[in-house]
Amino acid sequence: MTFKVYYQPSKKSNPKRENTHVMYFEAKDEVEARHLVETHFPECNVEFIEALDKATLEYEKQSVNFKLTEF
Repeated sequence: MTFKVYYQPSKKSNPKRENTHVMYFEAKDEVEARHLVETHFPECNVEFIEALDKATLEYEKQSVNFKLTEF
């Protein structure tokens, strides 16, 4: 399943909407998704993890910012 993770690049500063970034990657469930992010990007502050259904994934792929992160 593909997940979209909203995160702040640093845990040390106050979260601001303008600094929110996203990454996309494959995981079997939300628990594994969170574990992957926290393991590979420990400095990031995870805001939200969204599981993408097929239609939403196709829509996201149309964005120039879509890039599937490989771990």
